[in-house]
Amino acid sequence: MNKRIVGTKYEQIAADFLKQKNLQILEMNYRCRAGEIDLIVRDGNYLVFVEVKYRSTDKNGYPEEAVTKKKQKIISFVSKYYCFSHNLSETTPIRFDVVSICGTRIRWLKHAFDFQYGFF
Repeated sequence: MNKRIVGTKYEQIAADFLKQKNLQILEMNYRCRAGEIDLIVRDGNYLVFVEVKYRSTDKNGYPEEAVTKKKQKIISFVSKYYCFSHNLSETTPIRFDVVSICGTRIRWLKHAFDFQYGFF
C-alpha cells in the first residue's frame, strides 16, 4: 500500500475514534497552498486542528514524536488560513491535538502543542 492510502485509512480510524468521543468532524484532509491538516473537528466550543500519526510499532519512537516544530508551524499557519477563509472570529477558541496510532493502540493528545509563530 502506498503512504497516501495508509494515511487515509488511519485518518478515518482517528475520525471514527473522535466521533465516539462526541466530537463533530468538520473537515478531513483540509488542504490549501501552505499545507494540509488531517482533521478539523468541533469539541464543544473549541475548533480543533488534529494531526494523525501512525506507526506499526514503536521500535523507532512513538508516532506523536514525528510532529516536529516545522510540522507544528505548518499546521498553525494553515489553521490561521482556515479561520480567515471561514470568517471565524479571532476569539474563536482553537487547539491543536494529535491522534497517535501505534499498532492498534490509539492515543489522543489534547493540547499537544500551542500555536507556533514563524516561518517553516
